[in-house]
Amino acid sequence: MLSDRRTPDADDTVSLAAGPVITRPDAEVTVVLPFLRGATASSPPAWLPWSGWSRRNRLLLAALLATALAGAVALIAGWPPAALERLVGAAPTPTPSVGPEPAPGPVLAALAQPPAAAPTAAGVNAALAPVLASTGLGTAVGVSVVDVATGAELYDAAGDRAYIPASTTKLVTAATVLATRGPSYRLRTTAVAGVRPGEVVLVGGGDPTLAAGAVGAYAGAARLDRLAAQVSRSLGGVRPSRVVLDVSLFAGEQQGPGWDAGIVAGGHVAPITALMTDGGRLRPRQGSPAARHTAPDLAAGRRFAQLIGAPPTVVTGTAPAPPVPAPGNPVPAPGSPFAAPAPGTLLGAVASPPMQRLVDIMLADSDNVLAEALARQVALARDQPASYAGASSAMDAVLTELGLPADESGLVDGSGLSRSNALTPTLLTDLVALIASGRTPALSGLFNGLPVAGWSGTLEDRFRAPSGAGRAGLGVVRAKTGTLSGVSAMAGVVTTADGRLLAFSLLANDTTLPPYEAPAALDAVAAALARCGCR
Repeated sequence: MLSDRRTPDADDTVSLAAGPVITRPDAEVTVVLPFLRGATASSPPAWLPWSGWSRRNRLLLAALLATALAGAVALIAGWPPAALERLVGAAPTPTPSVGPEPAPGPVLAALAQPPAAAPTAAGVNAALAPVLASTGLGTAVGVSVVDVATGAELYDAAGDRAYIPASTTKLVTAATVLATRGPSYRLRTTAVAGVRPGEVVLVGGGDPTLAAGAVGAYAGAARLDRLAAQVSRSLGGVRPSRVVLDVSLFAGEQQGPGWDAGIVAGGHVAPITALMTDGGRLRPRQGSPAARHTAPDLAAGRRFAQLIGAPPTVVTGTAPAPPVPAPGNPVPAPGSPFAAPAPGTLLGAVASPPMQRLVDIMLADSDNVLAEALARQVALARDQPASYAGASSAMDAVLTELGLPADESGLVDGSGLSRSNALTPTLLTDLVALIASGRTPALSGLFNGLPVAGWSGTLEDRFRAPSGAGRAGLGVVRAKTGTLSGVSAMAGVVTTADGRLLAFSLLANDTTLPPYEAPAALDAVAAALARCGCR
């Protein structure tokens, strides 16, 4: 086959007969001119029309024809390969020289080896006891370690005692929302026609990742400006008279029980509402902590009104949007030739990234706003009010459905910001082991977002000290961390030196370590498991 750009070889020559050739180097195509064979011969055959011409005239004719054909070749050489094939036929495909197939080697050879010897409780105790004694985490410390392959409990130090879990709570939120909504579920923000002509109702769908515009806080987020463009098209360019907000999807208080005073003002979370943009941030590209709107729903509504050309008259706390009407004739808008949509008519909709992606972001970044929004999705999936109390009740119910002891859970929020939360280390370890076992496929994707030691998320800058006690955990620990003043926590999985996968959790309350020392102490414990065969 002819090629536009490659090293010429024998297959680049279209040979029709022997004779003079014309070559266009840049096209790498050679064409033979067989009908001029006699033009340079000393004794041309008598049957040729120019056999009686003088040699000079024959050479002149050859030159003229060669020039014309060179132009034709230049044109043809620029044709696509398929067109050239139709003109002259495809060049023969060379038959590659292939030797005998080598004998295939083992695939995933490591799996063909004898499995690593099972760790023992005595081995884990020997690895952890000296580390825990020297960490300075305090006396209120609970630790649990389980062998994922067998489910055997390998270590339990006050593991059945309830502790403040901080952000390890997000493991429960992640597992329960994936179990109820599934990994492909999306959160929809919509706009519908209001009860009065010219009124647009912006309906919050509980998506805190919704971006106000092209620059957003979350990659791949739905965009408010695109929703506004849909609405403007649906209204035929008629300027709306008013924007009304429907934030009724979420119920109850906007701040969680047991949150530290000033936690919202400090930028670690926003007031939780069913409508907000960029996690309530004032500046989308700012991480956490970040300055947040005190009324995120109102801020989003005003931005939406600006985008659709409506007056900044936005009402919050209204009744839910009218239901989508049955097909019928729309009601004309007074003084406008445009026929206003019937109340409840859908004017536009945008959808969040899939639930799996939202869970990834929540875990990797320990995003508190997103965690509270997803906890409310668990409540909605179980027909509970989308409030702090409803979400907590629903998450306990789902833990029971997963075969886990819900009586070891006493959550009041989905983010772990509350000091009223309570979880046992054994519950967290059992949950992590269940996820890692693969027995519940809907939960398997949870590990996608878990931070990796020294590599990603909240563990990106940890386990890296060249001479630190946590160095052995680099790259082999995947875990969710948790931090409040006086509280340090970590729960996840670790691969031991023998290649055994262990689930672990460590909850320390009432620690007096400085903030920069507590994480290193937790890392040392996880690294001790990574170093050992624990046999």
